[in-house]
Amino acid sequence: MHARRKAFTLIELLVAIAIIAVLAAFLLGAYSKAMSARDQTESVSRLRLWGVALGAYVAENSGNLPRRGQGVQAVTQLDRPEDWFNALPPYLGQTAYGELVNKGFRPKAGDHSIFVRPGAKDPGGAAFLSYGMNMNLSPWNLADPTRLSAIEVPSITVFLAESPGPYASTYPSARDFSCLAPYNGKGDILFLDGHVGTFTAEYIGVGSGDPQRNDVRWLTGTVSDAQAGNYR
Repeated sequence: MHARRKAFTLIELLVAIAIIAVLAAFLLGAYSKAMSARDQTESVSRLRLWGVALGAYVAENSGNLPRRGQGVQAVTQLDRPEDWFNALPPYLGQTAYGELVNKGFRPKAGDHSIFVRPGAKDPGGAAFLSYGMNMNLSPWNLADPTRLSAIEVPSITVFLAESPGPYASTYPSARDFSCLAPYNGKGDILFLDGHVGTFTAEYIGVGSGDPQRNDVRWLTGTVSDAQAGNYR
């Protein structure tokens, strides 16, 4: 006699489906975290390149820093050679951003570009810069660019941070231009001495404002600090 094959009950099928769904969600979450970690590693590499370019620029320009670009507005003016996104790329063998746009090669999401962090979404508009210069550093309301030697503590003063995309400069703020922490709640910052640090969103004030940490300074110790209240 052959043993009768036992069929699955509806409850057993539902339990099996639920288990598969949980496993799939777990694997998807693990995959997402792995991809985010990979993207963050690449973003850190790009920030370090910007740090190399900054050092070369300062050395060739009498110790002056490049300009921040436009401030709280989405950037539309792309033709000033002193703005960081035009001034620094040639030191990496790259084309200035304004020239790229003029030639019809505006960077877009997914490009392997020093201007675009991995995983960034293109918001549209005149420019797509998913890194932003410290909004309080070398602003255009000063007659002369800020000198590196004028910064109180360059090793803890922010130069570039990951940002939303349509802005050339950024700052921790409740406003749209705020710096970001796009990788599993963490963001990366390039400091004026060329090193890159990784911090949580809360630590650097993403979406809220400058918490004035001892090791992450957006204030510079120069006259530009008087304008920092406008970036909240």
